[in-house]
Amino acid sequence: MTRTISQFIEENFLHFNAAALVDAAKAYKAHLEDNGKMMITLAGAMSTAELGISLAEMIRQDKVQIISCTGANLEEDIMNLVAHNHYKRVPNYRDLGPEDEWQLLEQGFNRVTDTCIPEEEAFRRIQKHIFQQWKEANDTGERYFPHEFMYKMLLSGDMEQYYQIDPKNSWMLAAAQKGLPIVCPGWEDSTMGNIFASYCMKKELQPSTMKSGIEYMMWLADWYKENSEGRGVGFFQVGGGIAGDFPICVVPMLYQDLEMTDIPFWSYFCQISDSTTSYGSYSGAVPNEKITWGKLDKNTPRFVVESDASIVAPLMFAYILEQ
Repeated sequence: MTRTISQFIEENFLHFNAAALVDAAKAYKAHLEDNGKMMITLAGAMSTAELGISLAEMIRQDKVQIISCTGANLEEDIMNLVAHNHYKRVPNYRDLGPEDEWQLLEQGFNRVTDTCIPEEEAFRRIQKHIFQQWKEANDTGERYFPHEFMYKMLLSGDMEQYYQIDPKNSWMLAAAQKGLPIVCPGWEDSTMGNIFASYCMKKELQPSTMKSGIEYMMWLADWYKENSEGRGVGFFQVGGGIAGDFPICVVPMLYQDLEMTDIPFWSYFCQISDSTTSYGSYSGAVPNEKITWGKLDKNTPRFVVESDASIVAPLMFAYILEQ
């Protein structure tokens, strides 16, 4: 008899981080079943790790209502969509020396752990089409957020000619088709953010064409106010960094700075992290610390799965999707 992924998890994941994974996934499901909403935050290179295979289905099945991610995760999912066949895997990346790395650079590859992203087929292919979106908005005086420009590019159909994976495995395409809300803090440090800055320096675009991080926070504050009634909004953090740090602050900002003392705390919290608990590290801080900052309530369900997110997140999503 063939067992499902969910059955395998329930039968085998009984202790330690494995048990934490099950507990967090069950609480995630319970949160949604109680009409709660969920934010997923994506740090690191989760798109290059092809999280889209499972995350896209989460989006299609309404298991996530909003995403916060880095600019790298926005663009790298699309890069994987249009240039997958040109990627290069380096399983022995731990053995590479400076000369080996230099050779990869000269061959037009940018390495992310064991996966090398091709410069021409990925970065430049997107650049050609995203610039058209930026330029049109610039010339007509319109302004959009970084992810909105990406959505426009994907929904235009211009990129379909390049697809090299099954499009159902692209979380950005699923999000664009769904009109899923996204916040993308610190977009400027991504490759496309760097490219946009270069066009501004060449006077081909105006910086104001791109909406800012402050505007993202203002937009998120309004979204949170409109969506935090009832069971409230949960917070599912994949990795650490700005993708999680930025949006979780919207609650204390509303409560303390806008003096909305009836604003609900985040009503579920889970972080998948391999950051060790250490002095002064936010990514490695235990969830209880967030109570003192007015982000979580003392009764908020809190979970930490201390493991590799590229392994844990797809398993949790499979469980939540009842696969």
